[in-house]
Amino acid sequence: MAEVAGTTALKWSDGMSKLAPSLVVVAAYSVAFYSLSLALRTLNVGIAYAIWAGLGMVLIAIAGAIVFRERLDLAAYVGIGLIIAGVVVLNVVSDSTPH
Repeated sequence: MAEVAGTTALKWSDGMSKLAPSLVVVAAYSVAFYSLSLALRTLNVGIAYAIWAGLGMVLIAIAGAIVFRERLDLAAYVGIGLIIAGVVVLNVVSDSTPH
């Protein structure tokens, strides 16, 4: 969630030219990277990054649609569905992640 907040604030920062959103970006990404470092204690780096990137893309696409009224087409929805399926497979089926 910290990464989603940071990326949303990044859009509001207007190229890091607005102070308040830029500070949110730095703080949120600091929390996100710290949280990832904790996850890497128990997860393989590739799996952890795949989950981070996959869920990040899905949540940012949803946030963009809600907050910034960005439109998604059918291909985007299909892609998001495939990303969610991949994260579910990694977390539920794969022996690479602790269950």
